[in-house]
Parts: sequence; structure tokens; C-alpha cells
Amino acid sequence: MGQGFRATGHGFKVYMIQFMKGNTKYGEVEAIKNTPNFELKQFGTPDLIEIPREIDFEEGKKALKFAEKIITDNNHDIVILDEVGVAIAMNIVDVEDVLKLIAMKPDNVELILTGGQRMHPKIKERADLLTEMRMIKHYYASQGISARYGIEY
Repeated sequence: MGQGFRATGHGFKVYMIQFMKGNTKYGEVEAIKNTPNFELKQFGTPDLIEIPREIDFEEGKKALKFAEKIITDNNHDIVILDEVGVAIAMNIVDVEDVLKLIAMKPDNVELILTGGQRMHPKIKERADLLTEMRMIKHYYASQGISARYGIEY
């Protein structure tokens, strides 16, 4: 997301497609609404997914189809597929379908995939740049504190 905000500061057009997210109360949803040249579309339900349901698979397919349109429409400089790595790991979307999206990306589009801590090895192999963020310590695990408004969402 930081890359998206940075790019809009230079006049780039950014589109973020969120996989497995349908909660409009996330802080980034409001921030993006107020940022010129930054668009966002969510695919998913407001529910946290532990075991995928049929609706989750349907939303994943819709997200992939929409991503193809946005990646190839020649209207955006950067396209972010937020949490697609987790969607692959949970079998909500197929890794081969995501690889097809990567292959159809025009040279002038920067494609960013997040959810890297669970990113499929085939995606890692295909990536030109790979960054890993990992939790070392979190109060959720040690103190049982749940996600906080304005901090985690």
C-alpha cells in the first residue's frame, strides 16, 4: 500500500484489488477514497476466512477476472493484488491462473502481489522482486489483544 501512495504522489495511476476482503471499515479503504489516482475494489465478504466457503471461491474468481481487465486496460501504471498469496495458499484461487495474469501484464504496468509470507513457490520463482515482512513479536499472540481499529484495520 505504501508503494501505491508513493506512486500517486508522482502522478501514477494505481489500482488495488483486494482478495478475501469485503470489510469497508478498513482504514485503507477510506484513505484511498481520498487519494487522487488511487482506486480500490474489494472481493470477498466481511468475514475472516478460516475454512473457505463457496462464496469465497466465487469472489476469488470474480477478483481474477476483474484483475485481468485492469491489468490489460492500459489505464493504470501499478496494479496491486492484495493478499493474493493468501488466496492461493487457501486454494481460493489457483496459482496457475495468477501466473497467467503475470504473463499477460504489459511491460508498462508494475504488478505487485501481496501475501508473500504464504506466497506459492511458483510465484516466488517468477517474481522480479521479492520482499518478505515477517512478524517477530505480536501482542495478539502474547497478550491476546485483538485487531485494533486504526492500527491493524
